[in-house]
Amino acid sequence: MQIRELKIPDSYEITPKQFPDDRGVFLEWYRFDRLAEAVGHPLDLAQGNTSVSKRGVVRGIHFADVPPSQAKYVTATHGAVLDFVIDIRVGSPTFGQWDSVLLDDVDRRAIYISEGLGHCFVALTDDATVSYLVTSTFNAGREHGINPLDPDVALDFGLPIEELLLSPKDTEAPSLAEAAASGLLPTWEAARAYYTELNGAR
Repeated sequence: MQIRELKIPDSYEITPKQFPDDRGVFLEWYRFDRLAEAVGHPLDLAQGNTSVSKRGVVRGIHFADVPPSQAKYVTATHGAVLDFVIDIRVGSPTFGQWDSVLLDDVDRRAIYISEGLGHCFVALTDDATVSYLVTSTFNAGREHGINPLDPDVALDFGLPIEELLLSPKDTEAPSLAEAAASGLLPTWEAARAYYTELNGAR
């Protein structure tokens, strides 16, 4: 597989090598050792999630308190989504910026999103099925959101806004500026310190 760091530090695009034949196709969609080489430590996986979404559904922007937050390894097993990583770490050189990866059942890419980063995706097809491997179990009290339609973040969903479907929880979430002003966001320093701790435990 090929692993490429995105423009947001500590996030990566993973492109697996596929082996098609007359029976179908085989691939390794997750390799802990290859990812550990890129990230600096192996992932301590704690939970696996799957979501199925109609075309136009937006999920996110979601994040969790650091530490331990929740690193995510995400792929689409059916259909297609445009997956976003958003730098919400106050003090980061790329704070407020984002990058995206097309996840689909053709190229079968994955995206790795480190602890302290924001995550969001939009379904580009009906029945878009997304699977997540995460490093911490869900803890409602430590989970937070930012409005994915925040014009200061300006995510490009590639679909008309009238076709987007969002939950009330996501549309009622604060803007990035509001979350920063309230002290809700992780800091660059805290996130980097936690990554160093994880790398030392390797």
